[in-house]
Amino acid sequence: MAAADSPSAALRRRDLCSRGIRLAGKMRSDVIDLLDTYVERQGLDASASVVAVEGVPAAAAERWDKQTGTQRLLDNLAAYRAFRALLAQMLEEQREQLGEADAALGQALAAVLLQVSAFAYHLEELLRLESRGPPSEEGAGPPPLPHLGLFERKLRGLGVLRELAQWAVRSARDLRQLAKPGPGSSSAPSPAESP
Repeated sequence: MAAADSPSAALRRRDLCSRGIRLAGKMRSDVIDLLDTYVERQGLDASASVVAVEGVPAAAAERWDKQTGTQRLLDNLAAYRAFRALLAQMLEEQREQLGEADAALGQALAAVLLQVSAFAYHLEELLRLESRGPPSEEGAGPPPLPHLGLFERKLRGLGVLRELAQWAVRSARDLRQLAKPGPGSSSAPSPAESP
């Protein structure tokens, strides 16, 4: 019996998935709060339309119902690694733009960045348990961003936070699917289970 199929590995996977689901829920709650603060402090309209953010995979996935557990983990890990880089850039831009004048926004961004980093590490642990180490981070970050004006950076930040909130929902769904007992937990779920 392979290590990933042993009863202790199955229990560990369910435990990691349960903790990951709680982390994703907390992260989504904090991102929603941060979104409200961000919109207010940046002087944006909450209903502003934002184009997709380059370098961040969309949380909505075609053929979600056909993905294996490992594919889901890899998609999640790629997204959270991209979010880690984008949030770090947002935090730096916020500090340059406002300095210490808006410490609350900076602290909230830093807290979400920390949660994203912890969640990425959590996903790496799950991949190790699945007998597949996480892929290298070389070249895994978002592409270099063109020089953007202040308003475009604000809109990009809004898009990043919105997509991160969506990823938190998808991640919880993916982890619930992976936590299901039996041989189907790493194989494709039924169409009725797709988001």
